Amino acid sequence: MSEKTNQPLRICMISYRSNPHSGGQGVYIRNLAKALCELGHEVDVLAGPPDPLLEGAARLIPVETLDLYNPEALFRTPRLDELKDPVNLMEWIGTSTMGYPEPFTFGFRAVRHLKDQLHKYDIIHDNQSLSYGIEKLSRKIPTVATIHHPMTVDRRLAVRSVRAPWKKFKHLRWYSFIGMQKRVSRKLPKIITVSEFSKKDIAREYAIDPSRFSVVPNGISTELFHPMPAIPREPGRLIVTNSADMPLKGLYHLLEALHRVSLTHSVRLTVIGKAKEKGGIEKLIKKLNIAHLIDFTGRIDHHQFVREYAKASIAVVPSLYEGFGLPVGEAMATATPVISTTGGALPEVAGDAALLVPPGNSNALAKAICSLLDDPEKRKQLGAAGYNRVHEHFTWKNAAEKTVETYREVIRDYR
Repeated sequence: MSEKTNQPLRICMISYRSNPHSGGQGVYIRNLAKALCELGHEVDVLAGPPDPLLEGAARLIPVETLDLYNPEALFRTPRLDELKDPVNLMEWIGTSTMGYPEPFTFGFRAVRHLKDQLHKYDIIHDNQSLSYGIEKLSRKIPTVATIHHPMTVDRRLAVRSVRAPWKKFKHLRWYSFIGMQKRVSRKLPKIITVSEFSKKDIAREYAIDPSRFSVVPNGISTELFHPMPAIPREPGRLIVTNSADMPLKGLYHLLEALHRVSLTHSVRLTVIGKAKEKGGIEKLIKKLNIAHLIDFTGRIDHHQFVREYAKASIAVVPSLYEGFGLPVGEAMATATPVISTTGGALPEVAGDAALLVPPGNSNALAKAICSLLDDPEKRKQLGAAGYNRVHEHFTWKNAAEKTVETYREVIRDYR
């Protein structure tokens, strides 16, 4: 391990599933790894599919898994030769019984890959797998983990969102990995989290002493998310970047608000992504008869994503809870005026540069949308304030520097 406190560190980041285009964890690993390398550190990223599309000098070490959540072959049946591997067998059985075993099994895969490689690194940084394998590695090398927000919140909201007992059981089974994550996180020397709100919630939900946390806000990729003044904003065009049926993301409430707004205003909603076939979002759209007001983009590349922001008059973040709130920061970076709920840490990101409403309140959301549609000067003011706030407070360079401070503290204490 490195002996001088100012010399470059050799870092192994572990990320079990890190889609670089959706989900805060994927965005986090891609951008933090790049920023750490730009500070002069060496970074290897041990990752399962999909490819995190690393940039800069960060090196990807791909880990083969069954990849049962690949949308191109969702829940495929593994070949018999694949199931000869005990880890693969555990993963398949867990998935087949309505569980989500990837964090658990990826820990074993990480131990395998690093068995004879630990001497190459000064520290391991786990990206919220919090698996038993990570605990095992932490006994041999300085280890830190990032927890973006407590998954107990996701579980609670998911269970509350359904009435049928079998559906409640299904959600409880899916989130059964949480027990492991609680136990492992209590044994790690340091936890990085992305907001003060997340720190308080994780400390309470996982029974971890608050003194063991290091709060490092995420950055926003301003080279990727930026204004495009040559593209005119379309009057009445709203944008939301989450199409998931997850109750946590609040899209249901935005659709109800959209219906109310359409009664008095000319409005359209761009949804980045697509709705789950025969899922709750699709059913609600039919019930409200608002399909003609909504454009689902499906999968789009990043350039088109930013163009959609440029065309929008307002970005809406209807989440019931966010551990940080990347959608708010990314929208503000494009100078798009933002309406956000106060769910979780969203106010920490938005500050006074967005219109804030209570989470889960479609009436309040509708009123905020109407008021902003009727006030072009306010939209201009919020767009400029959001852009400035991101550039002043949320850069990946800042995030990387604070993360390195935590690394050095953990390494020093380990010795």
